Amino acid sequence: MSRPVEKRTVDMQIIGDWVEPGTRVLDLGCGQGVLLDYLVQTKQVSGVGVDLDFTRIAACVRRGLVAYQGDMTAFMRSFPEKHFDRVICSRTVHELADPTAVITEALRVGRTLTVGFVNHGYWKNRLNTLFQGRKIRNTVYTTEWFESRPANPVTIADFEHFCAEKKITIARRAHLAGNWHTPCRTRPNLFAGYALYDLAR
Repeated sequence: MSRPVEKRTVDMQIIGDWVEPGTRVLDLGCGQGVLLDYLVQTKQVSGVGVDLDFTRIAACVRRGLVAYQGDMTAFMRSFPEKHFDRVICSRTVHELADPTAVITEALRVGRTLTVGFVNHGYWKNRLNTLFQGRKIRNTVYTTEWFESRPANPVTIADFEHFCAEKKITIARRAHLAGNWHTPCRTRPNLFAGYALYDLAR
């Protein structure tokens, strides 16, 4: 295990606050394992990560984490209902080819699902599209359209509509302003840069 994470992002702190100590956690699209490593160190969770990218999985293994390379939906199908106390899909949902299938399966294998995503409806994104008429390029959206992976840009309004349509309970939510640090309490679909949700059936 690597030394304790010293610099934490606010979204990691929020997720950490929501995770109960010693629980079983599945991190979908775990990347290089930064979040999972943080939860193992601070909450002593029994964590498993899954990601398609082999180099990211290798980074997880170097951290001492349990991680599998492969399709996350197929991976979840090997577990019984409510096997995990919490499934986490942080900064991943907008890249999913079939977000409905992944979220549905995550709610089957997990007692709780935490989803975090960049709010595409943020006012600066809207202005950029209006005045430039092109795909957004900034520190969050770093690639040209022809370099991008399959993506489903999602807004807070889109996501809450999805939850209502699929009869998914929103147990709690947290919206962060454009700096991803300050809580956003007014018209989040317009003024929040990032959103976090705890979901349940």
